[in-house]
Amino acid sequence: MTDTPLRLLYIDDDPGLARLVQKGLERRGYIVETAGDGPSGLGKLTSGHFDVVALDHYMPGQDGLATLAEIRALPDPPAVVYVTGTQESAVAVAALKAGASDYVVKTIEGEFIALLAVAIDQSVEGVRLRRAKDAAVAEVRAARDRFEALATERAVLIREVNHRVGNSLQIIAALLHLQSSAATSEEVKVALAGANRRVMAVAQVHRRLYTSDDVQSVALDQYLTALVSDLRGSAEDGVATQLSLEAEPVEVDPDKAVAVGVVVTELVLNAVKYAYPDGNGPIRVKLTAANGSRVMLSVEDDGVGRGPVNQDRATGGLGRMIVKAMATKLSADWGQDESHQGMRVTLAFDRHVVRLQPTAA
Repeated sequence: MTDTPLRLLYIDDDPGLARLVQKGLERRGYIVETAGDGPSGLGKLTSGHFDVVALDHYMPGQDGLATLAEIRALPDPPAVVYVTGTQESAVAVAALKAGASDYVVKTIEGEFIALLAVAIDQSVEGVRLRRAKDAAVAEVRAARDRFEALATERAVLIREVNHRVGNSLQIIAALLHLQSSAATSEEVKVALAGANRRVMAVAQVHRRLYTSDDVQSVALDQYLTALVSDLRGSAEDGVATQLSLEAEPVEVDPDKAVAVGVVVTELVLNAVKYAYPDGNGPIRVKLTAANGSRVMLSVEDDGVGRGPVNQDRATGGLGRMIVKAMATKLSADWGQDESHQGMRVTLAFDRHVVRLQPTAA
């Protein structure tokens, strides 16, 4: 028993036995009220608080099983110990199936009161444990819901940040384009146009992020498809009309996507500028999943390669410095395929995506 006296409702149509039970249990520290039938017992249950009900089976008008069903239908019902004067096991089984916590076979002399007290204590403890479990489950569910809400909010905020960054990059690209158009020096025009394309390569990643439900990874093949389309459309005089992409599905984190986009932009611009002095020709970008963790990227053309006129396309310049920096960022193995006619630059890097687990505030 607990320190606070348990409140018991004893429902039995035998007033003499009910009085006997009341006295016996009150001597053990219970607070006991009695009811002579099911309906009056239900009335007391709805108007007051009881920790447990002891319920007789055989009662005129409404028997114990019918009363038990109505008790179980109450909001937050108390524990019910079924009391029966019959030795038939079928009655006890039916009561337990209907929701009784325990059952006791009563005797006229009242020796069963000690057993009833034990059953009452065990039933109340069982209800207490069940309620504690339900409360714990509810708390876990509420914590999970809070966690999911925070994770959703965080994803929305990250997408909003990417959206704003993307817009800012678009503005910068537009300003570079305007400045390039207004420049009188051809060298300045070329430099500003290159800067514009580099900014657009980064902006493509952010556009992918804020239009996707997944802000932790980028489908690199889809990203390169959009990037190559932009490069093809922005090249002057149609010199990139034969720019093509062959890409297998690959997923990488946004930082790697930015680095890859900058590398592809630089190498394609390099090929547009140097590969075909007399016109245009094929420029191929290829992306393949080499194995479970490595990705192979190549940009190639069938042009003049590294001849005396354009020796610097592979040995110096801002573009090469940028490619080298991005390759370092990717931890990539990279270099030029000397056996290829024209120019072919390859990179191999790890595509592993680290999934960040949001933490609850």
